[in-house]
Amino acid sequence: MESHEVAELFDRAVEQLRRVVGSGASDGPDDGAGLLRHAADSGAVAVRLAVGKLADPDRVVRGAACDLLGLTGSLHLDAREEAASALIRLAAYESDPEVHWAIARALGDTFDARALPTLVALAGSPHADVRLQVAVAVPAVLDDPPVAAGEAVLIDLCADSDPQVREWATFGLGWASTADGEAVRQALWDRTQDTHPEVRVEGARGLARRRDPRALPLVRWLLAQDEVHPFTFQAAAYLADPTLLPLLDGFDPSVEAVGQALRECDPLLRAQRDESAWLLLNTVHLRRPDLEVAVCGERCDLGLYLDITDGAGRTGHWFVDGLLGRAGNDPERAADLAIADVTAI
Repeated sequence: MESHEVAELFDRAVEQLRRVVGSGASDGPDDGAGLLRHAADSGAVAVRLAVGKLADPDRVVRGAACDLLGLTGSLHLDAREEAASALIRLAAYESDPEVHWAIARALGDTFDARALPTLVALAGSPHADVRLQVAVAVPAVLDDPPVAAGEAVLIDLCADSDPQVREWATFGLGWASTADGEAVRQALWDRTQDTHPEVRVEGARGLARRRDPRALPLVRWLLAQDEVHPFTFQAAAYLADPTLLPLLDGFDPSVEAVGQALRECDPLLRAQRDESAWLLLNTVHLRRPDLEVAVCGERCDLGLYLDITDGAGRTGHWFVDGLLGRAGNDPERAADLAIADVTAI
């Protein structure tokens, strides 16, 4: 795409966005996003144009430029560093809350850890919509394990006065990140007492994901309600407690979250899965003793994973249930598939 074509798309997007801003709506089908996504396809051309527009005196233009940087970063890995750098520089002197909103949203699309201090600063905005975008963006720029500043800002936003901010921050802290520790668990526990149901189930799910025993009576109570949120079944799966099986009985096991909860809470089914994983590992070792093979569980995750490394630096990583599914639940066939995947790399 030529530079003038990208510029034309951008100008048309600005006019659409200007009408939305003038109407008081936060976004909509005619906010110019489709045009900006098209412009973002051009990659480096879009970044150059957007960076040049960040100094425009018109806040709508600056906001659209931020949107374009975020969209381009989400589509092009090689554009993310430059996009994040430009957004961080803009945030250092930008004062308009509409542009702050766009900066926060775009920084999340760059997945750049350098954005965290800027997002932490924007979390102090008096505008709830800016804080909401920060809550959405922070998990995307956190490393694993997350740094203390990332944990701290999400913990603070979990107690925000706005329920949407609390919901997204609780999701970010409890589900989208692997943050853990006394302060994290206390923040999640506090949200299980929230006045908004969506925030409560996010708190319960996040607490259960860390296998915190305080979640068990809460999940029992939630499963006994007339309407059960899908997140509650996910929480039950992480707790993997057999006492939840009678409460799960009667729910449709073909629903993915329900089936997963039933499998995790049933000791016999878990033992069968563990045995299949052991047979898979042992078969790989017998077939190819020159390969390094391990079965492991990931922190804050369900199920088991198979890792294989050969002497040439080639590696493979599989979710055991998925690999067995490919092999018709035959561990020997699954071992052959894994070996073939690694040696074909």
